Amino acid sequence: MPSLLLSCCLALASAVAHPAVLRSGFIYETAPYPECHASTIVETSPGKLVAAWFGGTKEKNPDVCIWVSHFENDKWAEAKNVADGLQPDGKRHPTWNPVLFQPPGKGAPLILFYKVGPSPTTWWGMQIKSTDGGHTWSAPERLPDGILGPIKNKPVVLTDGSWLSPSSTESRKDGWQVHFECSRDAGKTWTVIGPVRKGPNFDAIQPSVLFFPGGRLEALCRTRQGVIAMTWSEDRGRTWSPLAATGLPNPNSGTDAVTLRDGRQLLIYNHSAHRPDRPGKGWRYPIGLALSDDGIQWRRSVTLDDAPLPEGYAYPAIIQTADGLVHATYTWDRKRIRHVVINPSLL
Repeated sequence: MPSLLLSCCLALASAVAHPAVLRSGFIYETAPYPECHASTIVETSPGKLVAAWFGGTKEKNPDVCIWVSHFENDKWAEAKNVADGLQPDGKRHPTWNPVLFQPPGKGAPLILFYKVGPSPTTWWGMQIKSTDGGHTWSAPERLPDGILGPIKNKPVVLTDGSWLSPSSTESRKDGWQVHFECSRDAGKTWTVIGPVRKGPNFDAIQPSVLFFPGGRLEALCRTRQGVIAMTWSEDRGRTWSPLAATGLPNPNSGTDAVTLRDGRQLLIYNHSAHRPDRPGKGWRYPIGLALSDDGIQWRRSVTLDDAPLPEGYAYPAIIQTADGLVHATYTWDRKRIRHVVINPSLL
């Protein structure tokens, strides 16, 4: 068994057992706030994991902060508050959607991107950095005007070393739009790519980026139209095709995806449709995995949680670590963060 899990408990806390699911449990049982959401996870070095999320009385409330926990001694450590929306004039805004990113290269600092502002239509991008794997952090830094950072899902590193950040906007005028932000100098400067054309009038946000041979890229996106949308780049992210529908449902809820080292594409998402009583909204359960070889044809693989809960299971994040295992986190009923470890060779 890979080293990260040698002494981990293999008993499943998940509602649905599958031989590929090696571990499933909560990052914390109790917290000093009633609600949490929008988790992110990263491996800072082999076997060392860091997770983050936002927590407070309720999403959009000014007391919502960014919390970080470390996987140490075979368990998640107590989370610490590392960022809030306090402004120089004393006003306080909520924080939103943290995204952890560990750039490659010896000594590269861990970056935590997040948003601050009254709402997704008015928020702005922020970042803090850590040189000790996320135990201590720099002072908050606002991203340049027009740069929001990764809006929900992790940036990727292209073959030429550029960072490609999947992003999006929620404008009252133009609706939801997907775009990308690229840095060719390790985050010192950024350029905006897009927005991606909406195709058949898709309102889409929160893309995640997948890799294919020959420099092709695919981004999968949340939509209001009841399906996961896709867009493709044939030139390493410089231009993108209009949005088009995949064959997978989307109940207006976030997804995430990762390209496995064996070349398969792995998606975590809610396999459910719109609710007839709430157009544009859906049930955020069940949550599970789907696999694809070509990014077009997807096959359902594992259901991770399926019991109906008022707030469901949502806003997942997924990575593959150095030992080959897959780690996913997601919101559980807005009360806790679930962490699942998967052996992809058994999918």
